[in-house]
Amino acid sequence: MPPAHHALDPGERLRAAGLRVTRPRTAVLSALAERPHADTDAIIGAVRDAFGPVSHQAVYDVLRVLTDAGLVRRIQPTGSVARYELRVGDNHHHVVCRSCGTIADVDCAVGDTPCLTASDDRGFVIDEAEVVYWGVCSGCGP
Repeated sequence: MPPAHHALDPGERLRAAGLRVTRPRTAVLSALAERPHADTDAIIGAVRDAFGPVSHQAVYDVLRVLTDAGLVRRIQPTGSVARYELRVGDNHHHVVCRSCGTIADVDCAVGDTPCLTASDDRGFVIDEAEVVYWGVCSGCGP
């Protein structure tokens, strides 16, 4: 389940993270609220549709700031461009359609999950495991 702060409006989310509230930042957060797992082009298009002209560089800069602040998560499944989502703060995973590229969230499995525990941590303090499930979505499948 997404963290409770996911329900906050964009301005509240920015203030809670100690960031200034700006039109580009609120526009990007609003776009991601409506388009989970959006790529940069989709985010730029949504921001332009809602708020008018904005440069590619401004959106890239906002995404970097929001990702660094922990408000946005960047994912990049193999063979895909980077995508962004608002669901942060938990260790959820993703399922990707091999046909159309649709991405959906998958909560961590509960119980015996050996794939989430490294057989040898090689001296690392592991704080996250990333699992991507691949298949064919119901829209593309038989």
